[in-house]
Amino acid sequence: MTHTPHDIAQDFPDQAEVISQLKATDAHFANLLEAYHVANRAVHRAETRVEPMSDQAEADLRRERAKLKDQIARALAQTAG
Repeated sequence: MTHTPHDIAQDFPDQAEVISQLKATDAHFANLLEAYHVANRAVHRAETRVEPMSDQAEADLRRERAKLKDQIARALAQTAG
């Protein structure tokens, strides 16, 4: 466990321009990014014990973050293809 936030731009560095464009033009994509940011921040705060929670709650947040990241990845893949 690294306690480092998983910023979406770091996960898709070669897609930064596409992410920015989709965020500005696609409301659904912008909502996915916002939901990812909220989940990511909550995971980071749990990892650093700023907001301690049960192991189960933290695991649930991690699953939600992963699900959102997968949806973002699919949206990016559709744009590329």
